[in-house]
Parts: sequence; structure tokens; C-alpha cells
Amino acid sequence: MEFKRKNLLSKIATNDGHGENSPYFDGWKAYDSNPFHPARNPHGVIQMGLAENKLCSDLMKKWILENPHASICTAQGVDKFNDIAIFQDYHCLKEFREAVAKFMGRVGGNKVTFDANRIVMSGGATGANETVMFCLADPGDAFLVPSPYYAGFARDLRWRTRIEIIPVDCKSSNHFRITREALEYAYEKAQTWNINVKGVIVANPSNPLGTVLDRDTMRNIVSFVNEKTIHLVCDEIYAATVFSSPRFISIAEIIQDMDDCNPDLIHIVYSLSKDMGIPGFRVGIVYSFNDEVMHCARKMSSFGLVSSQTQYLLTSMLSDDQFVGNFLRESSKRLAKRHHVFIKGLEQVGISCLKSNAGLFFWMDMRPLLKEQSLQGELELWHVIIDEVKLNVSPGSSFRCSEPGWFRVCFANMDDETVEVALNRIQAFVLGQEIQEPDKSKHWRKKHLRLSFSSSRLYDETIMSPHIISPHSPLVRATT
Repeated sequence: MEFKRKNLLSKIATNDGHGENSPYFDGWKAYDSNPFHPARNPHGVIQMGLAENKLCSDLMKKWILENPHASICTAQGVDKFNDIAIFQDYHCLKEFREAVAKFMGRVGGNKVTFDANRIVMSGGATGANETVMFCLADPGDAFLVPSPYYAGFARDLRWRTRIEIIPVDCKSSNHFRITREALEYAYEKAQTWNINVKGVIVANPSNPLGTVLDRDTMRNIVSFVNEKTIHLVCDEIYAATVFSSPRFISIAEIIQDMDDCNPDLIHIVYSLSKDMGIPGFRVGIVYSFNDEVMHCARKMSSFGLVSSQTQYLLTSMLSDDQFVGNFLRESSKRLAKRHHVFIKGLEQVGISCLKSNAGLFFWMDMRPLLKEQSLQGELELWHVIIDEVKLNVSPGSSFRCSEPGWFRVCFANMDDETVEVALNRIQAFVLGQEIQEPDKSKHWRKKHLRLSFSSSRLYDETIMSPHIISPHSPLVRATT
């Protein structure tokens, strides 16, 4: 019997809006199919495309072992089982909202007091961002997003909401600063296309740049949205990953000093995934100064609540002032050290990175290694790094960077031994590769070069100075 072919699935479920077919997610697939392991698969792909913070997991585990009462799944905490395991409404536990509000204030240097009644919980920052979009925009409306921006925004902001993203192109010539001119240009472009712009969304600290917004830039953005009467959403999920000056400044701190700001236009997305290194706990937060937005977001949170067991555990943890203080200090110290190791290791072979002081990644400049300064040239280099060097780094085009040749490299999701292997690989690649002339083979020719740099030697800037690069390095050809 023949059956008539029919589309049985919805358009929203089957469209390409998720973005999983982009190089960003293709790199994850390459890792998943061939994951590196020092013993079982030493030639596998090293995951450097996942912004995950594992550097302080030992502190988390130590606290949990020392505080078994914080979990209802232990002998010491099971007495609370009936109170916590029952249905919790979408307001979430009052104690949890208070603990999160206090933590957000502490991360911002206690410059602002956050109101626990304005906190709405969601299933991670992904759910929080989507909830805000559902509250603020209709299908077909648009948000301006300074680029380069987080590759997952295509999924988080627009896949199911059906809003549009209009990139605000930022340039390396001014260190990718967000300028008023760039915002105005993008806004006017949307007007010529008859697109209704509902707001601006910025990540501070930036993903993928690893930089923080300065006070003047933030004030200019606030002035821009106020003049246009559009919304400003600040994604602050990397707030506690700042490991050197300048410090992180929350948008909440900025607007409390601006008399001409309409607070109803200002909204914050936060999460504990990056700052605490617990993305699996799925704790996302919407914080808005707009009462109506808070009311709508709270209703919508029914589709992505944080489990009451998670809330109960984290309430106890975040209420431990001594632990929180020590965790934030130690996290900053470890992130700074790991960042330093990678940056110095890359400098030794002539690779530079955008100066950064936050995040779980850095923005690596591979433009000198491109065979041609184009998107195609960037993707060709990326394929070599994935397929031959076996490192999953994310190409700048995944983040809508307007300049080819930049790559985001995550550094906090691995142990020290894997760091050494990753650096050895990329150093060997840069020193041992040769780009053919245009009239010759288009393939990269890999020389057999073995390098071994110990982690301790990476701090010695006299070893492998950028000024003594191998004559076979593509850097030499690119600069001559």
C-alpha cells in the first residue's frame, strides 16, 4: 500500500533557526565523534569550543561534602524531602531568590542592591534570554546585537520567538568597542528595511571577546535606547569571571546614576552556569526594572523552572558568605593563571590575541595565517585546525564577526595536562606549516615537527620569542 507523503512536523520545529548546522556546532560534533583522552584516545579532538568553567569544581565538591544537610538526597538532609519535593509555584523559593540577589550584588562589588522580588528563574540563560524576547518583541521585530556576538544567540533569541537579529558591526581597529555611530547605522538600516527595532542586547562581559564594557560605553548605549524608546537587555552571565582590571560594572549600577534613564527599558539576564561552573544545574535569571515585564516573565517561567532540589542546595551554598568570598577570589586567580599560560604560549610562536580580562575564552588573531582574507579563507583554516591539528576552536564567522581570521578559544574546561597538549599542537602547527604560493597546490603542507613545552616553561618569556619564528611558519610568508 502506498501512502501519500505528508509533512507531519511543524515548521518551527524543522526550520534551520536553531543554528546547529553552523561551524560552531560542527566543531562540537567533531569532538563528540572523536574526543581526546590522554590514555584511551591521545590523538582525538580537544574540546576548546565549549565555554565551561571547571577550574574551581574542587571547591564546589569540597563544600558539598562538608554540608550534606544542604541536599534532600542525603541522610542529613532527607527530613526536608517532603517540603522541597512537592510542587513549587513559578515564584520559586523565596530564600533562593534572596540568596541569588545577594550574590549578584556581591559579584558587582556591592555597588547595587538587587531586589529579590524582581528575580524570575528560568532554565539557564538560554531560557532566560528567550523569555525576555517573548516578553518584549513580536515575530518580525528585531533586536540590534553588537558583533561579534555569542553564536547561540541565533537559537536563544530568534528560533522560536521568530524575531530578527540585526548585527551592529564592531571593528578590531578600536578593539571591537561598541560605538554610537555603529548603533545608529544599524538602526537606520533596519528602518530602511521597514523592520521594527524593539531593542539592543549586549553581553557584558563579552562572549566571545572576553572584555568588559566601560562606563562611558554603557552610558552611551543607555542614552541611545532612551532616545529611541527601545529596550536594553544586558546579558551578564560572565560577571564573576573577571580576573583583572578593569572591574565588571553592571547595567544596574550605571542607570542608578543616570537621571534621564527610563528604567522600564532596562533588563538583565544572569545565570550561575559560568560564574559558578554549574551549567548542568540550569539556573537562569531574568531581572527587570519593568513591573509588567516581571509579571509576564514570571508567568512564562512555568515552561522552564529550576528544580526545587537545586534551589534548596544552592540557597545554602550562596548563603555561606565565607565560601562565596573564597570561591570568587580563587576563581579569579585560577582564571588569570590559565589565561596567562595560553596567551604567553601563543605569543611564543607569534600569535596574538585581543587584550581581555574576563570570560572563559580569548579571541585569537589568526589573520596572518589565512591564505586569503575572506570567509572562505577563514573556514579553510578552521577545517585544518579541526581535522589535522585536532582542536575544536570556533571561527569568528560563527559569532558574526565582520573580519575573517579571528577565533574563539575556550581555556577553562580542561585540566593542566590537556592544556599542555593543546598548546603543543597549536605551536607545532604554527611553526611547522607552510602555505603554498597561489599558483601551486592549495593544500596545507604539514611538516613533522615535535615540540614539548612544559607548563612551567610557558611562563619563561625568553623561550621561543616571537622574534625567532621558524622560517617555515606561515606567519613569515604572510608578513613578507
